[in-house]
Amino acid sequence: MKDKAAELGLPLGERKKTYNSRLAQELGLWAESKNRGDAFHMAAFKAYFVDGKNIAKIPVLLDLAESVGLPREETETVLSTRSFKDPVDEDWAISNAKGITAVPTFMINKDKLVGAQPYETLEKFISANGVKKTEE
Repeated sequence: MKDKAAELGLPLGERKKTYNSRLAQELGLWAESKNRGDAFHMAAFKAYFVDGKNIAKIPVLLDLAESVGLPREETETVLSTRSFKDPVDEDWAISNAKGITAVPTFMINKDKLVGAQPYETLEKFISANGVKKTEE
């Protein structure tokens, strides 16, 4: 992963541990409902993969949410009440029902391609499923 990130000019830090992302997923779904989902997901990605922060910790999540313009007090409420727990559970149940066991998974109809793939592989997958390339 380091080699590919370097090749693409993407920052990637030295992560020494893997942290539970469950609360970050719940907060991310809430951020999406507030039209701040992309910004939150990017901030969480950077915090985890570049800065090596523990995104399972409430103070880290509060800072991330605040950094993308989400109100800290409301963020605390979302985390303490776990108000997005059930919707995230539903997302996981849908993924499990479709046999999705890894991220990323690309699906077209019932056909799936699992894992990070080169562009050419994605292009073949899409083409094999009848998706036509459009001109820009």
